[in-house]
Amino acid sequence: MNDETTVPDRGTAQPPLKPDAPAGTAPAPEAGTSAAPASDTASKAEPDTAPATAARPRRRVLRTAGLIAVAAVVGLVGGTAVGYGVQAQREPTALPPLNQPGLVQPKPLPASEDLRAKARGDLRKLLLPKPAGARNAEFADADGWMDLSAFTSMFTRPAGALDDQLDLGLRRIAVASWTTGEHRGVDVRLIQYRANDVLGAKEHVENQQDYMSDEDYARNEGRELKGSTNGRYYVFPVRRKAGHLDSYQARAYFHRGDIAVEIFVTDTKKISENDIRSLAERQLGRL
Repeated sequence: MNDETTVPDRGTAQPPLKPDAPAGTAPAPEAGTSAAPASDTASKAEPDTAPATAARPRRRVLRTAGLIAVAAVVGLVGGTAVGYGVQAQREPTALPPLNQPGLVQPKPLPASEDLRAKARGDLRKLLLPKPAGARNAEFADADGWMDLSAFTSMFTRPAGALDDQLDLGLRRIAVASWTTGEHRGVDVRLIQYRANDVLGAKEHVENQQDYMSDEDYARNEGRELKGSTNGRYYVFPVRRKAGHLDSYQARAYFHRGDIAVEIFVTDTKKISENDIRSLAERQLGRL
């Protein structure tokens, strides 16, 4: 017999033989048991032991997951029932009344103070009245209205001005023109845009104010018109040309609601800031 020990192949489920057991022999059976061939014992031990060991953890995992799921459902149902029970024991809380007498509704403005009510009527009634002793301007509009084509023809680019005014939503234009003294002329225009559309009037005024500081116009930023949102008035420098009388000019631009206001004063004599400011303030007051 060989004294060397036999090492089982790697990957087998058989336990190693004892060092003192001779190779190829089976261990002696314990007392009270019957001896069985080694081959039979090995063939029976392998299928019985491996499946039992692998199946035990899986059954434990499934059993644990099932218990957690049942506990979650029971907790949810129990918590909902407790919540309903607590709420049912509380006294009902009354809802606040829909009509609260403490709230005071603002009174509507009288027509004399409501700009929108004024603007819905005859716009010409909001124009400055012609001063006593003034004459009608030579090219004044007889009925106090100016149409869109006549208005845009006064711009340096009439076609572009027409497109711009249509985009802004111009609605109608009321005008008043008169002459005082020898050569002083005054033109006042109320340019109304779509109802309740303040942006049209505001943008038109800002567009005109943007170029007042240019070389061909007032060459200054003008003065702020008190009482208006963004109104300003401008006095132009004198224009002199050989063979012609000196030319003076002043303008004012402001808006109130959906109405843009333009005021022009021309003369062959100097125009003071007080002259143009006074006209602008009085027209603003009528709006």
